[in-house]
Amino acid sequence: MIVLSLKEIAEAISAELVGEGSITVTGSVETDSRLITTGSLFVAKPGEHTDGHLFVPNAIDQGAVAAIVERQLNDDISQLIVNDSVVALGLLAKYVVAKVKVLGDLKVIGVTGSNGKTTTKNMLREVLSSNGETIAPEESFNNEVGAPYSMLRINEQTKYLVVELGAGGLGSVRYLTQMCEPDIGIELKVGLAHAGEFGGIDVTERIKSELVEELSTEAIALLNIDDERVKRMSEKTQAKISSFGLNAEANYRAEDIQVSIKGTSFTLVTPDGRRSPIQLHILGEHHVYNALAALATAELLGVDRAEAVAAIEQMKLAERWRMELNVSSTGLTVINDAYNSSPDSMRAALQTLAQLGRQTGKKTVAVMGEMAELGEFSVHEHDAIGRIAVRLNLGQVVVVGKAAKLIHMGASQEGSWDGESQYFDEISDALGYLRGMLTGDEIVLVKSSKSANLRYLGDDLWKEI
Repeated sequence: MIVLSLKEIAEAISAELVGEGSITVTGSVETDSRLITTGSLFVAKPGEHTDGHLFVPNAIDQGAVAAIVERQLNDDISQLIVNDSVVALGLLAKYVVAKVKVLGDLKVIGVTGSNGKTTTKNMLREVLSSNGETIAPEESFNNEVGAPYSMLRINEQTKYLVVELGAGGLGSVRYLTQMCEPDIGIELKVGLAHAGEFGGIDVTERIKSELVEELSTEAIALLNIDDERVKRMSEKTQAKISSFGLNAEANYRAEDIQVSIKGTSFTLVTPDGRRSPIQLHILGEHHVYNALAALATAELLGVDRAEAVAAIEQMKLAERWRMELNVSSTGLTVINDAYNSSPDSMRAALQTLAQLGRQTGKKTVAVMGEMAELGEFSVHEHDAIGRIAVRLNLGQVVVVGKAAKLIHMGASQEGSWDGESQYFDEISDALGYLRGMLTGDEIVLVKSSKSANLRYLGDDLWKEI
């Protein structure tokens, strides 16, 4: 973070300052006392299982110079007393981002969508880093705590800040957008992820639209024109419009898409008519949209096209457990995509598996677990995925966990399968079955939401078979 005095911070977050206002924060801003270093500011955030105020003594021992607290403590440290430490964290992030924009040449890119946010964010980090210091969140730091925490990592030298805007209900994306004021706002997709939690896809569309609604007239709304719900967001913004997709109307579009075990290739066509071949190491046609968004953003920011293409082509992995390809010593191919799952991403992953099976002639095996947060849509969507697996002519389906059992039931009721779908309550039983069944001449997709814990099964498969 930039160096700030406690007096300036107190004014920015409307805090009561107990301590010397001239003291400066020269280190990072942390909500975890274990990450504190000399000069840091500690945010004592009440948690689900504990209270950050209990860890202020540890923060002092680690070198913190001040703490944001919700009540005055007896600890010997300067304190910034606020009503809500999470709100204060957001106010501080907003202040710092605005100040760095004035002090330097910072450009902010906001990314939202039901699917693809994290991959697109990682692609943007790679592409933009070739042109200047870039800050992007680690993992999925995209909520009211994670997003401002990432924003506060910038300094006067930061050229690009990528912010992943996660949805936590109506007003959530608007809140984060107002905090970081993006110069480019990327809308990837409106899908069923979290639809059960939000009350339906129409509500999800309203939440995702909050990004473009908050963009200024000088900003750019970069829209996935192939998604009708995203496309009509152009009517809800005062920002300039640019688009990406496979549609001929898109400003940045992909043609000649090819998916193989080596990755995904396509031709990028830009508004000036230039055509650039792109070879991604990342598996799956659905990741073409993420790459288009990243490359279009780079172009709009003036990054050299050759540098941007080279950077994205060097990426070996979207992220851990996201279409992660591993091959065992026996030749078994395992695609571990069990960090996140929704009906849209599940379908895309299954289609990729089927494509690779046809290309290689190898037997295809889909190991699937629950797609979480679907609410009232859960029964229909899990059943539908099982039926899709049959229609794609996959060789074997293995369903794990009671919450996913409807996938197995849907597959069993579709077509004339006889034993091609197996169901297991426990991960250990599924792993035992797979170890006994697999010969090494298969391609296995492991796909579920993080809560199903199948990502570890995916690791075990390629390491031990």
